[in-house]
Amino acid sequence: MEILILVVVIALVAVGAISGLVVSSRKKKQLPPPAPSSTPTITAPPAEPQVGEDAAPTAEEPRRTIEEVALPDAEAALATPAAVEDPVVEAPPAPVIEVPEPTAGRLVRLRARLARSQNSLGKGLLTLLSREHLDEDTWEEIEETLLIADVGVVPTQELVDRLRERVKVLGTRTPADLRALLKEELLTLVGTDFDRAVKTESGVDTPAVVMVVGVNGTGKTTTTGKLARVLVADGRSVVLGAADTFRAAAADQLQTWGERVGARTVRGPEGGDPASIAYDAVKEGIAEGADVVLIDTAGRLHTKTGLMDELGKVKRVVEKHGPLDEVLLVLDATTGQNGLTQARVFAEVVDITGIVLTKLDGTAKGGIVVAVQRALGVPVKLVGLGEGPDDLAPFEPEAFVDALIGD
Repeated sequence: MEILILVVVIALVAVGAISGLVVSSRKKKQLPPPAPSSTPTITAPPAEPQVGEDAAPTAEEPRRTIEEVALPDAEAALATPAAVEDPVVEAPPAPVIEVPEPTAGRLVRLRARLARSQNSLGKGLLTLLSREHLDEDTWEEIEETLLIADVGVVPTQELVDRLRERVKVLGTRTPADLRALLKEELLTLVGTDFDRAVKTESGVDTPAVVMVVGVNGTGKTTTTGKLARVLVADGRSVVLGAADTFRAAAADQLQTWGERVGARTVRGPEGGDPASIAYDAVKEGIAEGADVVLIDTAGRLHTKTGLMDELGKVKRVVEKHGPLDEVLLVLDATTGQNGLTQARVFAEVVDITGIVLTKLDGTAKGGIVVAVQRALGVPVKLVGLGEGPDDLAPFEPEAFVDALIGD
């Protein structure tokens, strides 16, 4: 029995020894720990702050004086997003007021343009009159030259009759004599006894009122703007009335002309009542103490009776403030005799007091000056000789005739 117990003990001891050897062997074969990785170690987020008894005591920071506290820089403060969100809005620059060139002698300065278009008439007449024998065929050519230039039948016959009589009396015809003779007769035909000044004084305490009328395409709104420059150049203050409400850009166009010379434009809604706008323009002119009120009307087609009646309404409404001082009819000089038909129809609706001939530099038919004056019994007061802002000039008969014969 004792021997059996001893054998069990020895067996247990042997098993324990063998187990120790196995464990020691495993420890020796264990791999070394891995090298530290270059990947940054992700640390756990900080613990949530604790309150109450669980809160850790805070460390006291030393107090700083006001001198030690850094104040924000002023320039940096302006560059903050708040400053960018609220930019300073600068006022728009004031419009530059132009000073138009004086109107005195303006037609003389524009004479070269006039001469280029009208010189053929004068030269043609001088050439014919210089022939050694002035037979009937020559006089017929002279008459034809005048008719082609739109002088008109009656004025042409009158001029030919006077020339025939004076050439017969003159006898010897030198170039200088013929030039002087033709100049004198043309000047008589154009007329020197008309009052060609645009009336800018009403004679009362209200402004002078000038209404500008004409058919579409004659340059009526542009002429009104250029006329404002003429008046400002002569020292007059002007208010513009944009009573052409049927053409979308007319009011804008007129206002642009006015702003250039410091003239205010009274306007209304597109398609509004022209008579109402004209009335307000005169009212504003009275309130401002302006010298002249210029009213631009719509370009009426003379074949439409209703539109012509409306033009008469504008005239009547404006006259509630006082009489109209001028009614200027704008005619396109290139239309020739057709312009006379327009002139007569307008004269039936409003009392035309003066003619403005535009595009006179673009036609050789300068005789329309004579024809339209004869048809209406009113003078040509202004002529347009180009597209520039100061190409509208007071009509001067002497300068016009000089351009015709190239003197």
